[in-house]
Amino acid sequence: MKYTTRQKAILLLSDGTIFHGKSIGISGTTFGEVCFNTGMTGYQEIFTDPSYFGQLMVATNAHIGNYGVNDSEVESKSIKIAGLVCKNFSFNYSREGASGSLEDYFIKQNLICISDVDTRALVSYIRDNGAMNAVICTDETPIEELKIALAKVPDMKGLELASKVSTKEPYFFGNENATYKISALDLGIKTNILRNLAKRDCYIKVFPFDSSYQDLVAFNPDGYFLSNGPGDPEPLSGAIQVAKEILENDKPLFGICLGHQVIGLANGISTYKMFNGHRGINHPVKNIITGKGEITSQNHGFAVNKEELDNHPDLEITHLHLNDGTVAGMRMKNKNCFSVQYHPEASPGPHDSSYLFDQFIQNIKG
Repeated sequence: MKYTTRQKAILLLSDGTIFHGKSIGISGTTFGEVCFNTGMTGYQEIFTDPSYFGQLMVATNAHIGNYGVNDSEVESKSIKIAGLVCKNFSFNYSREGASGSLEDYFIKQNLICISDVDTRALVSYIRDNGAMNAVICTDETPIEELKIALAKVPDMKGLELASKVSTKEPYFFGNENATYKISALDLGIKTNILRNLAKRDCYIKVFPFDSSYQDLVAFNPDGYFLSNGPGDPEPLSGAIQVAKEILENDKPLFGICLGHQVIGLANGISTYKMFNGHRGINHPVKNIITGKGEITSQNHGFAVNKEELDNHPDLEITHLHLNDGTVAGMRMKNKNCFSVQYHPEASPGPHDSSYLFDQFIQNIKG
């Protein structure tokens, strides 16, 4: 497709700011919270990560689509982002292992994308003004109509989204003859988390987000896992109650990202919406216990309150984000429980933190 044949498109932010670009060919409008990811690779894993549900993704890499897509490189069964904003969209791709083009992938799942945007200016604007709701329009809908529709889109603060991405029915993952059994509460779980657990001789039963503690107990698991996911953790009263009951019974518990926040809330620690959040595969974290640094994959717009965590008698901080000092990990002093705000399954990303899955298995053994 030639540049000259492509439709004009816009990105309209909730404060009225407009960025201009071109449609990749899918006509329509799409709404969500605009955010950016600083990763230089792994776009397919990002697009299919359930934690991104309801968000318009700005890719900071200058080229998106240049290596196509691969059927094995997905974190869920479908694209989860609400739309894509990028600089250069590659209609052609070159990779021996690719199963198709990103354009065809978007057409199949009807994902609206605006390219040829000055993404450096856009990211700079978001960094200065914070993540906010926005709309991508590729069909020339009048600006005033878009503004009226955009004003009706709910803010991410207070928004429960786990129900939109969680499994509807329980399912199993791994070898049924594995040594360990894990009950996992699906708040938006990534497939590579399940792969990492299965690789460590675990058989996992994945439960819908609204399952009860009794549902999870019925599997007779050796440990419990609370997954990542989208939206605000505070409305997840059911998941918070499940975490409380797991802790009351002192069972091995591991939480990642949204699961980490749920564990905090179960202990009376509040959460808050961050100005921009952390999204990328190069975030520096310090392990307070070992003193070592880790380069991590992160994707979250909420965090637990560090001051409250510091003052909690039964909790301690285990990891800190070195860019802004926010809590990146914690553990309980009196329970078999720990959690991290980032993604040790690292898909995409570095594998510095994969030891956390081994730590979970050691906790089960102990």
